[in-house]
Amino acid sequence: MPATALYTSCPSLMELFSKKNIAGLVVSFLTAFQAAASSESATNAICLEASAEAAGRPLVHFWSECVGAGRANEGLRASWLEQLQLVHDQCGFQYVRFHGLFHSDMFVYQETTNGTPIYNWQYVDDLFDRMLGIGVRPFVELGFDPIDPFPEEQSGSRAFTDETNAAGGQASGRVWPGQFWWRANCSPPRDNQKWAALVEAFARHCIARYGIDEVRQWYFEVWNEPNLQGFFYGGSQAQYFELYKATALALKSVDSRLRVGGPATSNFRVSLPKGKSQVEVNHEPTPEDVEALNWQPVWIKDFLAYCRKNRLPVDFVSTHPYPQAFPIDDLRTGKTTRIKRGADATKHDLTLLRKIVNASPYPHAEIQLTEWNSSPTSRDFTHDGLPAAAFIVKANLDSIGLVNGLSYWTFTDVFEEKGAGTTIFHGGFGLVNYQGIVKPAFHAYQFLNALGDEVLARTDGVIITRRSDTGKLTALAYLYPPEVKMSLPVSASLADAEAMMTNGTPESLKIVLNDLPPNAAVQVETLDKTHGNALAAWEAMGKPEPPTREQTAALRKAAEAIKKEIFHADASGRFVLERPIEPWSLVLVQQI
Repeated sequence: MPATALYTSCPSLMELFSKKNIAGLVVSFLTAFQAAASSESATNAICLEASAEAAGRPLVHFWSECVGAGRANEGLRASWLEQLQLVHDQCGFQYVRFHGLFHSDMFVYQETTNGTPIYNWQYVDDLFDRMLGIGVRPFVELGFDPIDPFPEEQSGSRAFTDETNAAGGQASGRVWPGQFWWRANCSPPRDNQKWAALVEAFARHCIARYGIDEVRQWYFEVWNEPNLQGFFYGGSQAQYFELYKATALALKSVDSRLRVGGPATSNFRVSLPKGKSQVEVNHEPTPEDVEALNWQPVWIKDFLAYCRKNRLPVDFVSTHPYPQAFPIDDLRTGKTTRIKRGADATKHDLTLLRKIVNASPYPHAEIQLTEWNSSPTSRDFTHDGLPAAAFIVKANLDSIGLVNGLSYWTFTDVFEEKGAGTTIFHGGFGLVNYQGIVKPAFHAYQFLNALGDEVLARTDGVIITRRSDTGKLTALAYLYPPEVKMSLPVSASLADAEAMMTNGTPESLKIVLNDLPPNAAVQVETLDKTHGNALAAWEAMGKPEPPTREQTAALRKAAEAIKKEIFHADASGRFVLERPIEPWSLVLVQQI
């Protein structure tokens, strides 16, 4: 994209042909004849320059607005709470969202023999009290249905079979076992009036306990991914819209300033022309082919139209933009290949979503993307490695100004949708693994959190910011290799994740900060293959499984050990950082 920097500083021809660069150029030119990718990379440079006295533009840290977690009951564990404290303190997360607030293991609902509801908020209070004590507010996902438990849990309640699945298919008469290992009852509430009464009672209780001023700062999201049968078993779009209506009206009856939104749908989908069921090309399919398709957010337009027609409030719009793969047919070979979306998929999706909301009857609604990651699977080893960090920083910096929140799924590997991971690094979503060892993705958010609240300059690969309260500058650079045209692929094994690391070649990095105080101290922090990389440290240790207490402590220390260097500006207040940056690495430059 075109540079938006106030100042740019790339090498001049004289600089390129200086003595110290001749050898490097010769090597680059020779390499160019050996591989086209290396030739392309050799000409690339990440360069940016800014003055501490320049005018800035506001920068909202939308990436730290919210972060995800598995289910509510997991939040009652010491390790979950310790890790939440860590990511709040180091990464700046303000809200946390999770499933299962009304699940049976939270014991929120019972009925007397004559059908009178009995509400029990003790477990919810315990969780919310501890979260608020840490400094993190709940982003409340209202789900799932506790009123009609599974047949074996309460005599006379409904049993779901394949025949109730609105998606169709062959009926086998099997009883719906619930979603996830912990068997969430994701079927639509059978009685929306009972559900609305539960929601109203919950809201009134929260206000009584925490105060109206506090609860008005929360978000209330209706359900999770109702477009997927696993999360709305036997339900339909129409049923979800009616559920949203009942829920929104119940909340607003308590207080008109409580914030409610949805539809919390899963992902963007390709909209093909009428009569067309597949995509065909006359060449080897590429991520560019996939990215050029008509990707649309699921249910968003229909949801906003329904709410407008029924005069319903929409304080925020939510969906989950995981970059997906799509099958492409190669007409030359007859082969069909699933190709991952392009490296800019997140920016494209968020740009489209912003346009849709701006043109809707709710142009002032916030956009809260309540789940996002490089993939929607908790057994993707890409999540554990260094490339995840570069992906996170690239996607977020490319999306500045588009949305109010892009919530990473999740902050912790204390996460049991598929049960416990069988190894300490098993591809879990978390920024922190089960043993409390931070991953490179954690450092990505830690570095993003260090940025100021004003943008001074920005171009591909680097941003320079300033804190309005102190006037100090911070720059953040990353190298998502331009040779990698796709969003991060799913890695089914550690070997696959390690192979991803071999993509890309180093580039030159030059960051210039002008008009600092004379001799100002500047700290440079680097996350790369050998610094702050927990997976590499574990492999160097011999992959102990499980690690001893001493090994766990050593791994925690190694995972936190990003490279730190102290430099100083010159007497005129000019600071120049000029060095190579390795593929997938991050470099943070802070005036201290």
